[in-house]
Amino acid sequence: MRKLIKNGTIVSAENSLKADILIEGETIARVEPGLSCPDAEVIDAAGMVVLPGGIDPHVHINLPMMGTRSSDDYYTAGKAAAIGGTTCLIDFVAQDEGSLSENISRKLPEARGTASVDYGLHMNITRFSSQVLEELADLPGQGITSIKVFTAYNNRLRLGDGEIFQTMRAAARLGLLTLVHAENGDVIEVLTAEALEQGRTSPVWHARTRPAWGEVEASLRAVALAAQAEAPVYLVHMNVAGEVDQLAYGRAHGVRVMGETCPQYLFFTEQDLERPDGTKWLCSPPLRSPADQQGLWQGLENGTIQVLATDHCPFFYDGTKAIAYEDELVALPGKELGRGCFTRVPNGVPGVGDRLPVFWTHAVRSGRITPNQFAALTAANPARIFGLYPKKGCLKPGSDADIAIWDPEMRVNYGVGTAKHRTDYNLYEGWQLTGFPRQVFLRGEWIVRDGEWRGRAGMGQFLRRQRGEVI
Repeated sequence: MRKLIKNGTIVSAENSLKADILIEGETIARVEPGLSCPDAEVIDAAGMVVLPGGIDPHVHINLPMMGTRSSDDYYTAGKAAAIGGTTCLIDFVAQDEGSLSENISRKLPEARGTASVDYGLHMNITRFSSQVLEELADLPGQGITSIKVFTAYNNRLRLGDGEIFQTMRAAARLGLLTLVHAENGDVIEVLTAEALEQGRTSPVWHARTRPAWGEVEASLRAVALAAQAEAPVYLVHMNVAGEVDQLAYGRAHGVRVMGETCPQYLFFTEQDLERPDGTKWLCSPPLRSPADQQGLWQGLENGTIQVLATDHCPFFYDGTKAIAYEDELVALPGKELGRGCFTRVPNGVPGVGDRLPVFWTHAVRSGRITPNQFAALTAANPARIFGLYPKKGCLKPGSDADIAIWDPEMRVNYGVGTAKHRTDYNLYEGWQLTGFPRQVFLRGEWIVRDGEWRGRAGMGQFLRRQRGEVI
């Protein structure tokens, strides 16, 4: 059946207009004022804001870590995302044994028959060889047009600078975008060893052994390597004001560099790690200072930062106690594994469902950014950068009908009871939000209706991404 969304205010990255949207099958057929269609189901969006479904280009689903794994699978992560207005996720393929293609083949079954929203994949490059460089050419044919490298996690994930340079150069020739996790792995190793020797094992030392200057230096190094490789580069999970400076410096000097930040870095600081339940906020890279928060906000407001992602990687706070999720009891080992030492705490926080509602209240309603900037940072820009536009990220004829209808006046007492992550806590517990999605469509199908989940496992599709844009 056709669907007709009427009387709403359509918000895109470019403009806002009063118009109606006609959905035929999985796609948008028409976007015009005063549309009528006798055989269509009409959805009255009067007083509502109609946005493209959000795209979160940085999530970790089923990620093994510290003797456990992140607690959301492709069904639960998609459900949580959709409740918060997000309809597309991009996860990562670990480079384990075998070829890149073999690793991709092992990853895809995790989502097949399980994913509840559409999804794509990035490829991690954590082992370097001439063979790996040759295998990069196989990625575009498999729908993967981005890779990720690390300047930290020595002897596990990190590549040397020369290896990163060669990888970037090969990727650029193939139209692949290189994502960089920028921290200084050598400094982290030294400071972590010293902290442990001195008995400094509480959660706040996770941040204090990963200095902000290491990220500033590593981000500039990533920009410089990209310049020399004549390659585009994307800085993930920026959390330090100095990284914003390096991003601006690189762009001012003609480097094709882009970047993202995440909500946890905008709303929490290192002091949260000193709370009795501080492990809830333990993630990598860590939370920083109020001054860093201000620098990140400025980067979002002035367009230096292109994307708001989440780095969603949830773990139970206390995995010894089961929670009820869709009437089933679930318990997974979590952050209790690290009681007594920060080095054993699984690194990561939930966020895929929180991103849009929290940001709407504290960025759009507060007047820090416009609704159009919101649409750009959370949908259009990630779609352009990661090769999904205009299929995703916009509300145009021919685009997938991924749509979130927001009630800008809806008040929500937010927390773990509202968010649908499969974990036992929420960073924003008790926050009062104003503005929340009431209806969400995935390729024209109602997956959230009047705030209630209507989606199902297996309806999400793998997205074979094209070459992205540098914006």
